[in-house]
Amino acid sequence: MAIRVMLVDDHALVREGLRALLEREGDIEVVGETGSAAGVLALAEESRPEVVVMDLQLGAGRNGVEATRELVEKKPEIKVVILSMYDDEELVFRALESGARGYVLKRAGIEELTTAIRLVARGEAYLDPQIARRVIEGLQERLPFTRASRPEGPELTERELEVLRLAAEGLTNAEIARRLVISVKTVQAHRANIMQKLGLHDRVDLVKYAIKNGILKLDSG
Repeated sequence: MAIRVMLVDDHALVREGLRALLEREGDIEVVGETGSAAGVLALAEESRPEVVVMDLQLGAGRNGVEATRELVEKKPEIKVVILSMYDDEELVFRALESGARGYVLKRAGIEELTTAIRLVARGEAYLDPQIARRVIEGLQERLPFTRASRPEGPELTERELEVLRLAAEGLTNAEIARRLVISVKTVQAHRANIMQKLGLHDRVDLVKYAIKNGILKLDSG
């Protein structure tokens, strides 16, 4: 069954281009579009999308962050992917705090957007690779972390800590499996246990936890 997608952008040409590109994908269906934040909620109720692709700048009135916050509060089952020309980490933080599950830059290719749509549709989160490192570095500055060898809270096994660190670094389940010489199913089981033990919901939560507890540390260079 195709993923139902709604487009929100105040430029008609952008919406038309996105619709044409997305509808080439066999598993994505564009079910509605609007150029105004004011019409987002009403159109979402009518078209019942699974994912909304939301521009940050929507002309006069509310912006994409405000529209996302209202939509997620009223329709929490709908996932939002922000599509923006801005790569400033403050805007990314605001978008994530408003409830967006993905952030893609407009200069990225259509492959990035379709990847984000597919991931958030199945309950995961997505950050454009061009901004992910700076966002993580920004989180490092915002979140105090302990340098203890083990994080506080629920006890994780040594293997779970390894999987947690690699997942926070952005490795896929298949890449983690190859790195640790275990099966993909075993990695999936470890990730499920980690998320349940720590009360985390997606990769954004996982990254925050890893930074706060000193599990994920980036080189300065």
